[in-house]
Amino acid sequence: MTLRIGLIGAGANTRLQHIPGFQGIDGVEITAVCNRSRESGQKIADEYGIPRVFDQWQDLVQSDDVDAICIGTWPYMHCPMTLAGIDAGKHVLTEARMCMNLAEARKMYQASQQTDRVTMIVPAPFYLTAEPILLDKLANGFFGDLLEIHINGLTGGWTPDAPLHWRQRRELSGNNIMGMGIFNETVRRYAGHEKSVMANGKTFTTERIDEETGQKAAADVPESLGVIAELESGATAVYHLSSVARLGPNFSFAFYGTKGSFKMGEGDAVSPGGVSIAGAGDEDYQPLELPAHPRNGWQVEEDFVDAIRDGRPVTHTNFADGVKYMEFTEAVQISMAEGRRVDLPLD
Repeated sequence: MTLRIGLIGAGANTRLQHIPGFQGIDGVEITAVCNRSRESGQKIADEYGIPRVFDQWQDLVQSDDVDAICIGTWPYMHCPMTLAGIDAGKHVLTEARMCMNLAEARKMYQASQQTDRVTMIVPAPFYLTAEPILLDKLANGFFGDLLEIHINGLTGGWTPDAPLHWRQRRELSGNNIMGMGIFNETVRRYAGHEKSVMANGKTFTTERIDEETGQKAAADVPESLGVIAELESGATAVYHLSSVARLGPNFSFAFYGTKGSFKMGEGDAVSPGGVSIAGAGDEDYQPLELPAHPRNGWQVEEDFVDAIRDGRPVTHTNFADGVKYMEFTEAVQISMAEGRRVDLPLD
């Protein structure tokens, strides 16, 4: 039986990954699309051979021609669309970040526990081919116990005249700040949950021109963020993210253990843009040999379809894990607002 997918929102990641991903799977058809306007939805439909275009996302969710929905909107719509999809008996794949805040994440998780439909979040995409190898080495004690974890995401530049972007508007992006959520999701795959969080954020350009209205509007998402987290394991994680760091090293992860260390990302002279490791007694890092994968380990669409057809457990990423990283983002917001350490889990 053909699995019929409806797309709600057709932004860059939907066009780059989800559409070709689903259309490349036997027995899967994208049957419907709804975008921000009828015109843009029709353009997507014409380009990718999608038979139906909906003006309202609610009508797509209720359509008998759709078995599963793929939500590619901004975070402010993820919760209502997910809840509507579950209520309509559809399988749901929602784009990251999960939603706006912890309260919405808990609602989504509770709804997912009351249905036999598959619910899944698009995962953090970093070094998915390396992940099983590194996790195996961690489990076998190659790195020992993790002590220090350093995460950098330094990009962009100071552009006060640039128009307002949706990621700079808290009303659209919620508690999500730059790449904080995907970095935290990546870290917790290797190191587990946080015990406490301290954070400081700064917005350098507090107003920008909204291109839709031509008027100035608040840019109220931090452009610089520092977070220090204590993990349940006792390790310390330090995050430094910025969208105003011209010629910054983009993103990198470094995990330092009692026996060895591993690094992922830019700024690594041994394996630039890749993964390098060092074990006990090693004087320097060595590049980690990774298996070839046609999409750099990305198999989101295949995983979603396999979960629906074969009951395969969702690991990247299930709603329970989504609640955890949304709890982290909530703790960061509380810490910034109140200037204090925030203990986890939150009530």
